[in-house]
Amino acid sequence: MGGCNFKTDIRLPPCISKSAFQQHYVIGKGGFGKVWKLEHKYSGELFAMKEMSKARVLAKKSVQSVMSERQLLAVLHHSFIVNMHYAFQDRGNLYLVMDLMPGGDLRYHLGKVKKFSEEQTSEHYSEFFLACVLTGLEYLHGNGVLHRDIKPENLVLDGRGYVRITDMGIARVLQAENAKDTSGTPGYMAPEVMFKQNHGLEVDFFAIGVIAFEFMTGKRPYTGKTRKDIRDQVMARQAQLQEGDLPEGWSIDAMDFINRLILRKSSARLGSRGTEEVKSHPWFAHFPWEKLSLKALPSPFVPGEGGDHFDIRLNLSNDPWKDAHSPAMQEATFVLRRPETQHLFHGYYYDGSISTQPG
Repeated sequence: MGGCNFKTDIRLPPCISKSAFQQHYVIGKGGFGKVWKLEHKYSGELFAMKEMSKARVLAKKSVQSVMSERQLLAVLHHSFIVNMHYAFQDRGNLYLVMDLMPGGDLRYHLGKVKKFSEEQTSEHYSEFFLACVLTGLEYLHGNGVLHRDIKPENLVLDGRGYVRITDMGIARVLQAENAKDTSGTPGYMAPEVMFKQNHGLEVDFFAIGVIAFEFMTGKRPYTGKTRKDIRDQVMARQAQLQEGDLPEGWSIDAMDFINRLILRKSSARLGSRGTEEVKSHPWFAHFPWEKLSLKALPSPFVPGEGGDHFDIRLNLSNDPWKDAHSPAMQEATFVLRRPETQHLFHGYYYDGSISTQPG
């Protein structure tokens, strides 16, 4: 694997650096900074770049998270996940250069229509989207990796309408003892994570069930303004769809698929025996998995032409974070001056053009 020593990472040349790219505009925002659309000045290739403030990473005590994501992305490469091409840093920021997904994320599209139109919420649409996610998860799980934050914001579309999984920030290699790993998004978080229990691959299947529920009904099975609200609902009842809840165009098999994925007890959940169990559910009885894996299957939903599918409101503010002047941020900015603090990010550099990537 290619790399640089730490001093070279800070003094950018001869390693690849921000100067090798032409930044176009902001296409997203994460917990640590912005996501840019950019172009490689020499090859003309288009990419997405996560720009992450080191001070914000320090203030949120997330050094391990960003370093773990970089390490995982260096060994993961698949056509149904968003892949890393370059990683580098300067004194203030970390940069991840990734595949550009011009179709936007599923949250963007759900937000535009609240729930997909009657035609788009047909089993054909939802089946295709979720099959893409399952294919990506099959690869991750096969490599012993739990994503742990499957949600519409982390499912992005390419120009042909194929969905890929992104954001490995809280992904982890599967371990027997992981009860302390409680990060995630409450509305999509499996009960065993929420209640600080050891958890396995089933957590990602629970999240797929929540998304399928949302596709069908326009809402999640457990809702609330806070993590406590959602936790209380999970404790109080087992959410399940009934035949009377089925919109036109949805089948009993689809209902059963969702109900079995959102079971609170992980050992009873569809997927407890692996991805193949989910793919073998009657809802997918006639799905052409091989064609999908070869990307030879036309997507039922292709993002419209005329530009990228991102929220233009992201471009209206130069610094949309309310914590910019918080005591934690001020302290983190100060300690970044120390060499030992900068050393926390040692080894971040990656150049995929000179590195051997797994197939």
